[in-house]
Amino acid sequence: MSFKTFELNNDNLQEHKQKVLDILDDNEKEIEKLLKIESKTYQNFLTPYQELSSDLEFYFTPISHLNYVNNSEKTEEVYNELLPVLTEYSTKMSQNEDIYNAFKVIQEREDKNLNQEQSKVLKDAIQSFELSGVGLEDDKKERLAEINLALSDATTNFAQNLMKATDAYELIIETFEDVKELPKPDLDAATEEVDGKIVYKFTLQQPSFIAFMTYSKNRVLKEKLYRAYTTRAPENDDIIENILALRDEEAKILGFDNYAQLSLASKMADKPQDVVGFLEELAENSKSQAQKEFQTLQEFANSIGFEGALESWDIAYYSEKLKIASLDVADEVYMPYFEKEKTLQGLFDFVKKLLGITFKASDTNTWHPSTKAYELYKGETPVARIYVDLEARKGKRGGAWMNDWVTHHVNSKGEKVLPVAYIVGNFATASKENPSLLRPSDVVTLFHEMGHALHHMLSKVQEPYVSGINGVEWDAVEFPSQFLENFAYEAEVLKAFAIHYKSGKVLSDEMIEKLKISKNFESALGMMRQVEFALFDMKIHTGSHSALQVQEILDDVRENYAVIKPPKYNKFQWGFGHIFAGGYAAGYYSYKWAEVLSADAFFQFIDQGIFNENISKKYHDEVLAMGGSRPAMESFIAFSGKKPDTDSLLRLSSISK
Repeated sequence: MSFKTFELNNDNLQEHKQKVLDILDDNEKEIEKLLKIESKTYQNFLTPYQELSSDLEFYFTPISHLNYVNNSEKTEEVYNELLPVLTEYSTKMSQNEDIYNAFKVIQEREDKNLNQEQSKVLKDAIQSFELSGVGLEDDKKERLAEINLALSDATTNFAQNLMKATDAYELIIETFEDVKELPKPDLDAATEEVDGKIVYKFTLQQPSFIAFMTYSKNRVLKEKLYRAYTTRAPENDDIIENILALRDEEAKILGFDNYAQLSLASKMADKPQDVVGFLEELAENSKSQAQKEFQTLQEFANSIGFEGALESWDIAYYSEKLKIASLDVADEVYMPYFEKEKTLQGLFDFVKKLLGITFKASDTNTWHPSTKAYELYKGETPVARIYVDLEARKGKRGGAWMNDWVTHHVNSKGEKVLPVAYIVGNFATASKENPSLLRPSDVVTLFHEMGHALHHMLSKVQEPYVSGINGVEWDAVEFPSQFLENFAYEAEVLKAFAIHYKSGKVLSDEMIEKLKISKNFESALGMMRQVEFALFDMKIHTGSHSALQVQEILDDVRENYAVIKPPKYNKFQWGFGHIFAGGYAAGYYSYKWAEVLSADAFFQFIDQGIFNENISKKYHDEVLAMGGSRPAMESFIAFSGKKPDTDSLLRLSSISK
């Protein structure tokens, strides 16, 4: 067994672009050969067919990844050249009736003799063909192909507009009084010398934006930065309108009333009404507490000298003040305990203790000096490789994510292929004066993305189409990530790595308890905010809407569910990459849906012991190792012995009914 990887950089981009184009040509020829097989079986048709897809993903994924973590004119040019070609190929394959009929024949002949993984591959693939319009008339197929290509262009443009707008903006501050409350690492990161004068530069990158909004008292400048952040990429307004029209047309061609129905066809939830009902129930249980939380914040702000009503750009500053006053928890106090490398090693140690997996540093080359590679071992046996890229920088898409590169499977030669993943964050950048120091919330994010990566890397499934996160219903894919993040503030976990980078002191029991309590500080407000986003997402995907109508829908959702009303100029939709440039369209509710599973699973560990070998083994074997080889609810019940309880989510969030 070995790792199937290669080094990609700006110097060999063109070479690998050509490799992708060659694979596309070769794949079409190989598929023609497969279709000529007279007696098609799973082994002689579906196994090599899956391998063709895996080979294509193997060469394209790093190109896409590099474009988002080390963006340049070269990466953007290559990515934009390949995307329409890949979309055309994908559409052509997904509407090929000969391939679809071959799958149907194999299912009819062999289904009783296939194992669970193989049956799931066939079931998912046949559904995917049908949702791609395989049985439609030629003119409708052609229109679907045009729609797929147009959507690919539109979502890419949305993402690139957002990234460029984020990179383009700078707020230069010359007065120390406006930044004096910032933690030293954030202040150091913002400090620059221009023409012999010290100034402070803030951007729309997450670490910089959050630092200024949380610690500066200057309301005028905060509103200026807030306005810039919430009005990024106005050109995305027209793109949103176009995306919604295309998705709605796609859904209607495929026989659905709207895109929300199409989206849910391959998810755990059955109907848009079920999702809306679920979200409204969460809102009903949370709104009263959220209103009380906001009232408490308003009264606190007034008590320390603030006059008038709090606005959106005031919330982070006074919430931080209230958290310190009521819980004695300040990011600035905790950050020195979360040095990036020590925290990462602590996460590795926790995973080893929980699941028996060891991380070892690899000397594999990476795309940036701050990025490192590690190999995972079970005993003496290598099982996976992961690349970890956590610091913010220009040319890097904001946010945090896991990306799967190679999926665990057994190829047509009978060789085991080991999985490879990336996890990416945008945490504070190390400087000459300070290492990269993480906020407590960054630690949670790191655990979250590692949860995704473990789901991908610890798969034991042999079929690539349902291995790791492949084949997992989209509204269940957040379950393992949210599950792992819930451990980030547990004392048994923190005491192993939360060590002051200068003094060497371990985070005290008292500080850990305060941090744990603070996890649910203003939790009902957070719940309502997620409900707001998810309802907006579901409602705009129930038809084709103009940009004006999109705004009206957002305004209506805010009126009914937003406890903190943003200003009219806030164009949140322009930056909602999850649904307009990612995979969460009519699926943003998935975070809360999966959180029910993750909360229930988490409390089984908490109530019976975090490092309970029996529970850990069942979680590993029944959830992580099974990947997408069976429905997520079956995996959950096999692990838990019961269906998930929605009350667990309220318990996790300290929200009383």
